[in-house]
Amino acid sequence: MRRRSLVLFAALALGGCVHSTLEPASKAGWTPKDRELLANAPYRPAAIPDAYQRHLVDYPRKEAPGTIVVDTDSRYLYYVLPRGKAIRYGVTVGEEALAWSGVATIGRMEEWPAWVPTQEIKQRLGNTPDYVGPGPHNPMGARALYLFQGNKDTLYRIHGTNQPEYIGQAISSGCIRMTNEDAIDLYSRVKIGAPVIVLGSGRGASLFSSDIASRGGRNS
Repeated sequence: MRRRSLVLFAALALGGCVHSTLEPASKAGWTPKDRELLANAPYRPAAIPDAYQRHLVDYPRKEAPGTIVVDTDSRYLYYVLPRGKAIRYGVTVGEEALAWSGVATIGRMEEWPAWVPTQEIKQRLGNTPDYVGPGPHNPMGARALYLFQGNKDTLYRIHGTNQPEYIGQAISSGCIRMTNEDAIDLYSRVKIGAPVIVLGSGRGASLFSSDIASRGGRNS
């Protein structure tokens, strides 16, 4: 509980460094399937702290619009917009020993993906099926963005979740989880080939400095 409080305090402190406006949740980009499946989700709605709800924020860094930057220390994902703005989402990140960091691109995108656990995940979690079909019961949630380095799948994803109560925590097997509502919103904005920068532990303080090279993306 103490660790959770410290992380939330750090998130609030970082959020206070920039002008922040709560971005109203919208279902405009939802498909009929989204509405049907999420109307009967098999998990309870979670009370996401304000600090981890979707916000439109000032973004003074130089990444190109369309870039995704993940601050694993503060549990934030930024989608960079033009004119010094970004959409900031609260996320769940990987446990310290499992977290991935680095630079990748979006190599694949899926709506309501299936889940095929890796052998590593099956060994760690135990009693895990070989395959879980699409749906709100699936740990991958409503959308998945697959991170590639060159032509190689890193096996790490940015995806929805069936455990929204853990937004703002570090408990995943390394992937970046979002609420299904936020995953749908981000998916609607992202293009194949978009750059993704995941900052490792201890690098969150550098998010608003100039030590990460600016990168561009390409349209699908």
